[in-house]
Amino acid sequence: MATLLPPSPATATTPPPAAQQQKVDYLNLPCPIPYEEIHREALMSLKPELFEGLRFDFTKDSIRNFHSAIGGVTIPLLYYFNLLMLFGRVMTDGRLNARLKCDLTENLTLKGNAQLTSEPHMSHGMFNFDYKGSDYRTQFQLGNGALFGASYIQSVTPHLSLGGEVFWAGQHRKSGIGYAARYNTDKMVATGQVASTGMVALSYVQKVSEKCRLRGKIDSNGVVAAFLEERFNMGLNFLLSAEIDHRKKDYKFGFGLTVGE
Repeated sequence: MATLLPPSPATATTPPPAAQQQKVDYLNLPCPIPYEEIHREALMSLKPELFEGLRFDFTKDSIRNFHSAIGGVTIPLLYYFNLLMLFGRVMTDGRLNARLKCDLTENLTLKGNAQLTSEPHMSHGMFNFDYKGSDYRTQFQLGNGALFGASYIQSVTPHLSLGGEVFWAGQHRKSGIGYAARYNTDKMVATGQVASTGMVALSYVQKVSEKCRLRGKIDSNGVVAAFLEERFNMGLNFLLSAEIDHRKKDYKFGFGLTVGE
């Protein structure tokens, strides 16, 4: 005698883990980079640190570092201590560029930069106080010429950050306000910035390789420049720099090594 069984209920299918949306913890968002550095990757690509001659960089944490170059362009020096970093560069025309970074507390950093030259009214300097929160950053700037500025940038998702700035240039009696957005992943960075001064800046950077970094540009004067950084292994990079100006028949080439942790 056959026994009739009731039909079994339909089994619910569970989507694979990849198809499940990951929940965003908005109370634990990453801290964004400073407002003034939102175009950092694009500037590194479009404005490579070109040099001429031979260059050798050596860095090691917690000790003093020395950065030297042999050539006709610059003489850079770098000193690094536990909470203080000093960087100076002397150009062949007598200009001196200097940078300072000091960690006042775990979250508050003082940054300074200056350019000194013998040309009248061309020297300038600026100090920047950078406060780093859990998912935001705020800055206050002081510069010569009665320049005052303040900025704030906030992470709104794990990949998107939004910010704004205000500034006052007392010497020229001009003020302004600006806004910026930055979206970044492990492979790309996209940024946009607008200001009441009429400035509009858009950038996009895509990572194509983990070992080799090639930067190049061609400007409106026909000057071609390229900067190649090849990573041999952890702590050892090879540098190759070239700048060609056919119109002025000016050719500059450089080779270098970067060694350090």
